[in-house]
Amino acid sequence: MNLKKLKTIGVIMAFFLAFPLHFLYDKVPSFITSIIAPVNESIIEHMKILFGSILVSGVIQKIIVKIKHLPYRNICISNVIAGISSIPIFLSFYLPIYYTIGEILPLTIFIMFIVIIISQIITYYISNKNKDLKMENLAIIFVVLIYITFGLLTYFPPKADLFKDPLTNHYGIKNN
Repeated sequence: MNLKKLKTIGVIMAFFLAFPLHFLYDKVPSFITSIIAPVNESIIEHMKILFGSILVSGVIQKIIVKIKHLPYRNICISNVIAGISSIPIFLSFYLPIYYTIGEILPLTIFIMFIVIIISQIITYYISNKNKDLKMENLAIIFVVLIYITFGLLTYFPPKADLFKDPLTNHYGIKNN
């Protein structure tokens, strides 16, 4: 399997994983799901979907690489980097539209799809390097730190527009 095919599969997986991730906390409310899935309709809470779907897609890609003994490197760290960078990329496309004309769900989903494609392009270039970045093992530490940050922002959100649920006018989980 060539790297382009693997990354195409990554785009498809990440895109379709986003939908169940959106509803995970509603279906299985717990401390863990509150950290990995949105607890409200705020913009920042939805960044968990983008990061998480890219991350899970990356884990599946890593499994494929291991099972098929493919020569690609840096799969984990490239997906962590792509997941992190997808957040400001998404916000740079989404926020001007949101603040100009409001939420248009099909457009938001399209932007998310484009950002997932961009994220997999990022992983393609990092994974295609012959040099091992020696950061594969650090990827798990970065993931833990990112989810700690998501958790803190869920339970102790700043009182800013990005953190405000437009449906309830509340911040974070429950009535914070």
